[in-house]
Amino acid sequence: MTGLSRWPGRYTDRHGSEEIVFESDGRELIRTTIRGVRFEGETMDTLGALTGEPPEQAFTFAEGDLWSCLLEWGLTMPVEVSGQGERIATVHGALQLWYPDQAENLTVTLRLDGYEFRATHPDFEDALHEIGRELPRAVRLKACIACAWSDYHPVGHGMMTGLACFRGAKDVYRRCDGKKGPNGILTIWPRHTEFVQETWICDQFEHRTSDRGYRGPFPFRGWN
Repeated sequence: MTGLSRWPGRYTDRHGSEEIVFESDGRELIRTTIRGVRFEGETMDTLGALTGEPPEQAFTFAEGDLWSCLLEWGLTMPVEVSGQGERIATVHGALQLWYPDQAENLTVTLRLDGYEFRATHPDFEDALHEIGRELPRAVRLKACIACAWSDYHPVGHGMMTGLACFRGAKDVYRRCDGKKGPNGILTIWPRHTEFVQETWICDQFEHRTSDRGYRGPFPFRGWN
């Protein structure tokens, strides 16, 4: 996972709309330029201005973060189709940020072979779980959210990027059997390699199984 990915996107608020490009390292860095102002943050809902104080009439901020707008971006994601190998799907994200109530509305749409699979949730975890359940059984996502070596902290996480990768501690993570105890996620948490975005992937990807880690299988299909 080296270098930056470029995601074509669009910014819209009460002043108008313009095409933009997001840059991301797949971990905890997202950058873009809007109306000549450079923004950076760990997630799409924590983008702050880097070039001093931009004109207040041009943007709306909540505690330094960009709000009262619609952020849209597109990226590609590999999927595995049984009997056909790997295919490439497109993913469209649309995040509405409302101020002053500070409400967030994330819609994720995956497109494959002319079909659309859409989910609206507060974060990427739930949205991709829903999309994963809607996909035909023969189709599986290939991204960090679906990887055998990734997990979330029990106290929760933000709308994206809070996914811990344990690829550097596979032997330890294989023994993870819940929340607490000598092999619990809280005990082994300091051994995680880094944080990644749910839609990222590296060359050590392995499909997640039902008995792996604290958070369980992907996609989660409910209790039987």
